[in-house]
Amino acid sequence: MIFNLSGKKALVTGGSQGIGRGIALSLAKAGALVAVNYHSNLEKAKAVVSEIKTLGVDSFSIQADVSKREDVIKMFNEVKNNFEQLNILVNNAGIVFMKSFTNIAEEEWDKVIDTNLKSQFLCIQEAVKIMPNGGRIINIASIASGGVGVGFGKVAHYAASKGGIIGLTEDLAIELGEKGININVIAPGIIETDMTTMLLSDEKTKNSLLARIPKRRFGKPDDIGTTAVFLASDEADYITGSVIYVDGGWLTQ
Repeated sequence: MIFNLSGKKALVTGGSQGIGRGIALSLAKAGALVAVNYHSNLEKAKAVVSEIKTLGVDSFSIQADVSKREDVIKMFNEVKNNFEQLNILVNNAGIVFMKSFTNIAEEEWDKVIDTNLKSQFLCIQEAVKIMPNGGRIINIASIASGGVGVGFGKVAHYAASKGGIIGLTEDLAIELGEKGININVIAPGIIETDMTTMLLSDEKTKNSLLARIPKRRFGKPDDIGTTAVFLASDEADYITGSVIYVDGGWLTQ
């Protein structure tokens, strides 16, 4: 069986809903034990943990604001207590809201950068302490991350954070390669989640976006989840420092 993660131990940040939930469930279906991080919605986290357990693998939830070092340290201590080690880290936690660049307050800029980018830096620092040779780190970015000719407008703080994730990953591939740890990026296109509900609620905007996607559909969390399973597997051993765009062909247009 290829892409077999049986016995592997994973942590997914922001794993209680949306893309994070899709990733957590996909890893579990491949056999991984999954710790589900959440920020504030315990009930949603419990629901994901329950779904995972029905698949026959262990799971538990961990509350943490991953933009805060003290929370991150506590989270990884809990992971170590439950799992002893960590094989897979998926840095998925993130936020976005649309606002004209000139109207973004400094506090809003900091919140997006801290949640989307700083959190990945903090989690990786702690993860490598309990990650054996052959570990996998998967960072979630976006096609709105610079360098590919895609700009959305009114998400400058979000795009800056996602571009930073790619830069961070490329640099860490060098350092972590020496430790036998692979680190890669998944950059989703538009995925149908609570986060994109407002964007897709306008029919004109929705049709305009669909026209730019050769597959003529928006992505689903499972599309990102299955990509994460591949990157976490032994079959992806020679892939590190790379970005995989999961966008239905958007960037071919």
